[in-house]
Parts: sequence; structure tokens; C-alpha cells
Amino acid sequence: MLKNIRNFANTKYAVILVAILIVPFVLWGMGGLFSRGNINNIVKINDINISTQDFVDHVNSSNIDLNKVKKNIDNNAIEEILTSLISKTMLSMEVKDLDLIISDKILSKRIKENKNFQDENKKFSRTKYEKFLLASKLSAPDFEAKLRENELLKDLFNYISGGLNSPLFLVTNNFKNQTKKLTINYINLSTVYKKKESFTDKEISKFVDENKDALKEKFISFKYSKITPQNLIGLEEFNNLFFEKIDELENEISNGTRFESLQKKYNLKLNVEENFKINDKTDTKEFYKKIYENAEIKKLELLDENDFYILYEITDIQKILPNIENKKFTTKIKEMLFNKSKFEFNNDLITKISEKKFSQNNFEELSKNNLSKIEIDSIKDDKKFSTDGVKFLYAKSKNNFALISDKDKNIYLIKIIDISYKNISNNSENFLLYKKQTNDKIRDNIYGSYDIFINNKYKVKINEKSLERVKNYFR
Repeated sequence: MLKNIRNFANTKYAVILVAILIVPFVLWGMGGLFSRGNINNIVKINDINISTQDFVDHVNSSNIDLNKVKKNIDNNAIEEILTSLISKTMLSMEVKDLDLIISDKILSKRIKENKNFQDENKKFSRTKYEKFLLASKLSAPDFEAKLRENELLKDLFNYISGGLNSPLFLVTNNFKNQTKKLTINYINLSTVYKKKESFTDKEISKFVDENKDALKEKFISFKYSKITPQNLIGLEEFNNLFFEKIDELENEISNGTRFESLQKKYNLKLNVEENFKINDKTDTKEFYKKIYENAEIKKLELLDENDFYILYEITDIQKILPNIENKKFTTKIKEMLFNKSKFEFNNDLITKISEKKFSQNNFEELSKNNLSKIEIDSIKDDKKFSTDGVKFLYAKSKNNFALISDKDKNIYLIKIIDISYKNISNNSENFLLYKKQTNDKIRDNIYGSYDIFINNKYKVKINEKSLERVKNYFR
């Protein structure tokens, strides 16, 4: 829950300034939803209530795309915004509990130290500061209040993990684990898989018989009329009269007027398409594809294609199993059989490896003189295998087997035959880099534990009715 807030609190000072001072977007009309004396609580955290107005204020002070919220209203967009507000409130409560403060003197010092407000001599410029406030449409007290809030969040996380200094052995281990050299033997499993062309007619027939419904292809029949300003109102341009006619059409569709009646009334040319199916042809009309993808039997629709409209009605939908003698269909089935057999082969291998039932003899039997050898120099060495594959290998021990892929998604069976380690001293050029990585890893673990602690400390109750009111407004 606290991840986004934590990341925000640890960004560079200048970035924080930009983040909190972006001129907020206006929730047009939303104020009316909550301005009639209705301050229903949307969340309660212990004894602290968060009102719907607090939620609106939070949205207005955040850099949130309103259109994205509306589009993702059913994908928990509002819940995510509310979660960030809950997190922010919890952290503010923690700041208060810990008696953390930013004095006016310290706040002033931090403002003056900000490079955005300094002149060419690196001295604080009152002029730059005032111009910044003016451009941001903020008063000095409002800006300083926001800044104080964010500085307190930074201090909170510094309090939690401040003074962190990883011991030498952890830094050394981190270095060794990332820079160790792996020597591996590998088999490209494409040399072992059953070949596509080897599947028999009997196997193909059996697969088709077992998967008839899934293999059936959809064919649709429909009739349509293309509508342009020219054929609807006798003019070339899209004007008010044209769109009034379109609105009229849409109302008639809603009222259940039949296609034939609309065609006759508006003098539209009839087009008929029988047993259409999307294929690989590039010349297929784009609106054909849209009609096909959204086909529902006996459905009358008006489709907006920007340069024209399409009035169409589905007249028939059929699902037909292709003839097994069709070469294109047979090729498709062989591809499916190949992928199925490959999946089953890989899955069986993984099961045997995880259950320690896969031996060196099994490995040699599969290789059939197709065994290759390679050295991987570090966890970042992705010359042969994918980045994720290399990371997976680096978590394995000597003599372990594993399945990984390369950049072209070929699958390989791997055996680690040797691991060698490099050494690092605290005088090394890279020592500070690996120390920082180690510190960051420990810090993330601390933050993870703190996340659990704070969510147990504060009891959150969401008012589902108020939440639903907010969601309904955005719909």
C-alpha cells in the first residue's frame, strides 16, 4: 500500500517540487456532487475520518488524468486513488505519532538550497522564487505547507532506514552472486521435439474430433448501407443538418425501426455480404473486421468510421468446421499439435527436474551429440540467453538442471557444470556501487516489514456506499 508514497518521498528534491506543484486539473462539475452540505465519510482509519471532499481535494492536488480514470472505472481506478490517499493519511498519522517536525528555519534553509531558486552564483534568488509561485498559481504559505508535508514524509523514511550501512560480507556476497562465472552445457530442445511434418493423419483426425467446437470457424452474413453527407443530405461537408439526421437515425434504431424501413426512408444503397470470414487478406475493409468481431445475430447498428457511417444488420451467423482435406486447415492443426506436444514435453521435463528424477544419463540421452558449452560472465550477460533466463540460472547451484529461453524464444535444457567467483575489495572502483545495491535491498526489506506493521497498526474501514457514489459519478 505504501510503495508509491515511499517512492515519492525518496525522489530528488527538485523532482518533488515539480511533482507537488503541477497545476492540478479541474474536476469539472465534481464540486457540485459534494458541495451541497454532503460530507459523507468514504474511509475511517482508526478514529480519523476521510470525507468525500477530502477525496476530491486529494484528486485535485494530484497529477491524475481524469479521462483515464473514467476509462478504467471498472478496473479499480477509483480504488487505487483511494488507496494512495489512505497511505498518505497513515503516514501523516505516523509522522504525528513520532513527533517529527520541520521547523520554519529548516524549511527556509531547504528552499534556499534548492537549485531551482538560485541565481548563477548559486545564491537564493527571491525573484526566481516569486516567479515560480506565480507560474504555479500558489501562495507562499500554500507552497510551503505542501513542501513541509513532503519533507516530513522524507524524514519519516529516513527515520525508518536512516544510517543504514551494509557490512562488508553482504556487499561481497552481492558482488560475487552477480559477477560469478557459470560454465554450462546446454541442449537446444528444438532438436528433440517431434517434427511438425511427422504427425500422422490419424493423429490429426483424432485431434480434430476431440476439439470440434473450438476449431469451428465463424461465418457471418450481413447487409449494410454506407452513409455520407453526399448520399444523406446531398452535400459534401459534415454540417449540422447531417449530424441532426444521424441523431434521427440513432433514435429510430433505438425505437426498433427495421433496416428496410430506414433504407427506404433515407434512400440508402443496399449492400449484402454472405458468409464472410476474416482472413489474411490485407484488402479487407476495416469496417468489415469491426462488424465481424462484434457480430450478434439480428443486431442493427450504426458504426462511426470518421469519414462515413455504416448502417448494418447481421442476418446470419454460422460456425462451420473446415474440411480436414483442406491443406491450410491441416497445416494449422499440425502447428497446434506441435505446440501441444512441445508444452507437454517441457512440462514433463520441469516436473522430473523439480522432483529430482532427471539424471545425467537422461541429459546425455537427450543430447544425442547436440550438446553445446558456453560460459556466462555475469548476471547481465545476455548474449545467448534471455535476461530473465540468466537471472534464473544465477539462482541455481552447480550440477542443477533448468529450462530457459533465448531472445528468439527457443527453449534450452541447461546443466550448470561449474561456478567460479570473483573477489572485490573495499578499494575497488565498483565497491560503492555494490554497496548501494546492497543497502537498497536491505532498505526494501525494511520498508516491506514497515508496510506490514503500519497496515496492522491502522484499521481501515471503507464506506462502500460513499465509494459507489464516487464511482457512479465518473461513469
